[in-house]
Amino acid sequence: MRDRIEVKRQVIGWVQRHIANPLARRLPNQALIETIGRRSGLLRHTPIGGRRVGDSFWFVSEFGHRSDYIRNIAADPNVRVRIRGRWHSGTAHLIPTDDARRRLRDLPRINSGGVLIIGADLLTVRVDLDPAGSEAA
Repeated sequence: MRDRIEVKRQVIGWVQRHIANPLARRLPNQALIETIGRRSGLLRHTPIGGRRVGDSFWFVSEFGHRSDYIRNIAADPNVRVRIRGRWHSGTAHLIPTDDARRRLRDLPRINSGGVLIIGADLLTVRVDLDPAGSEAA
């Protein structure tokens, strides 16, 4: 079973990395998370689907700790999130105790449906946005 999940993750990861993410990054209202590469030190922009609730931004990672951007967050939780075209600095928190399936019910439906279909190891992430406000794009 684990081998099948790993193959699924690799195939979907390839499609996301080489086709879906480059296209999604260009969409002006696509939410992005900017992390710092844990090995390269380079900025990484990953399309995500989530929702701002007060001073936090919530989303669910479909492959949890196996996702590179989640590993980057674990190494350095200081991130930026692009919400509706504006960048916000914040601190990301991985929340493995949260019921990710339940959390998806409160997030955008189309993205949540995709995460449920392709996801194999769901992980909730909360980004506490800095009170300083948004930054220029």
